[in-house]
Amino acid sequence: MQIRLNGKMREVAEGSTISRLLDELALKPYQVAVQVNTDIVKRDRYPDLVLRQGDTVEVLTFAAGG
Repeated sequence: MQIRLNGKMREVAEGSTISRLLDELALKPYQVAVQVNTDIVKRDRYPDLVLRQGDTVEVLTFAAGG
């Protein structure tokens, strides 16, 4: 199925969760914030929130600096 990830279409497996998507992207859950459609998702929901066809997902990574 297809989702829109950070503005680009991406193919993901049916039943994919946010945790699985982050694994595919080689990102650690504590290093990112995730928004699905218009909702910010709490980290404790990453393993259980199943993505659906057409979802819009934004993954924001944290950067340190000054």
